[in-house]
Parts: sequence; C-alpha cells; structure tokens
Amino acid sequence: MSSMQTLTTPLVRQNPVTLHVLGICSALAITNSLTSSLIMSVALTTVLIISNAAISAVRHYLPSSVRLLVQITIIASAVTVIDQFLSAYMPDAARTLSVYISLIVTNCIVLGRAEACAMKNGIGTSILDALGNGMGYSIILIFVATIRELMGAGTLMGFPIFKLAHEGGWFQENALFLLAPSAFFIIGFLVWGIRTWKPEQNEKPDFEPMPLPPREER
Repeated sequence: MSSMQTLTTPLVRQNPVTLHVLGICSALAITNSLTSSLIMSVALTTVLIISNAAISAVRHYLPSSVRLLVQITIIASAVTVIDQFLSAYMPDAARTLSVYISLIVTNCIVLGRAEACAMKNGIGTSILDALGNGMGYSIILIFVATIRELMGAGTLMGFPIFKLAHEGGWFQENALFLLAPSAFFIIGFLVWGIRTWKPEQNEKPDFEPMPLPPREER
C-alpha cells in the first residue's frame, strides 16, 4: 500500500467509526458540542501519532509476552501528557471532557492501530496510518457534532447561527439533539448511507439458509 493510500484509506473506505464501529463511546458522549469534538479529535490524533511512532520504534525489542503491557504504557503516557496540557492551558475544555480524555487509553482505535500497524511497519508508515485514522475519526465526530449542536442549540462552537424563537427569531431549538441517543441515530444513518454508496462494506451474513427441496421431492 502506498503512502497516500495509507493516509486516505481510513477516511471513508476503512473508517474506524463507520466501518469497524470503534470509538463509539466518545462519539456518543461529547458530540453535543463542536468545540469539544474538535478538542477530542486533536487529542486522539496526537495520541495515535505519538504511540504509533514510539511503538514502531521499539517493536523489534518487544518480547511478545509483554508487548501489550508496553503498548498500553506508551499510550497511557501520551494520554497523560495531553491531559496535563489541557488542564494547564484549556481548563474549561479539560473539565468538559473530563474522563473521556483519560479513556483514550482504552480506545479501540488506538490499541488496534498499535497492534495492527505499528508492530508491523516502520515509523513513517505508522505515523501516516495514525494520521489517517485520526482524521477518519475526526471527520465523523465533527459531522455528528455539527448536526447536534446546530439543531439542538442553533449554535456552532458556541456562536449563534440561527436566531432562536424565544429571542424573536424563527428557529426552535430541539433539545433531543443534545442527548446521546441522537448521536446514535445520526451515526446509524451515516453508516447506512456510506454502505449504500459503497456496498462492498456490507458484512457477509453469518449463515445462509439451506434451500428447500422442490415441492415434488418433499
């Protein structure tokens, strides 16, 4: 796979959220705000790049018996740096995201790319893979957050876009979009749309029913 394919394949064709259904917890929890989604996207992408690069650099020195322990230690160290940075320079965002930044340690996207890519490829390829998967995750979060905040509050990043009805405008905000179930449905419709556009992403059925014999043979 070329460098460009490594970078672009996770955007749609093998998107970690819509194809592999990973990182769903944060996609449901923090996408009621575009600001929070942008910060979370940057945080996860940064952790992906740091962890993939570090794990790829030491992959030849890792015994298989401790590789998962080392991977999680590296990921947790990167997450701690990001968490402390947010606490120091963006305290409001740190309070809003709170536990979800820490949960990046157990995010299946980060762990999956460490095992599937960083342990098998060089640093350059691992960084491109991390950047591609981070961008794929970010696209979904930003898309969902834009719909939820716009329809739920009439704002984007806290700035008013639509004039609300109780302020003399025409837009009536819908608080349902600010609740987590709305993200579930938005992502569901997004998955349906992408798999209709790209039917090769549809999973094969677990089993196929046995055909019935012709009526005259029964």
